[in-house]
Amino acid sequence: MGTDDKIDNKAEELKGKAKEKVGQATGDEEMEAEGHTDQMKGNVKQAGEKVKDVFRNS
Repeated sequence: MGTDDKIDNKAEELKGKAKEKVGQATGDEEMEAEGHTDQMKGNVKQAGEKVKDVFRNS
């Protein structure tokens, strides 16, 4: 299950990057902000998975 979560988190981050770039290219500040938010959510979730891994491996 941990690997699936990591893949989902990375996908959310990449989706956010794409959304942010589209927002920049089209001048859509709202979409750009949503993309940035999606990236941050993915990063936070990835950090949480890393913490879980540390405790699992201890």
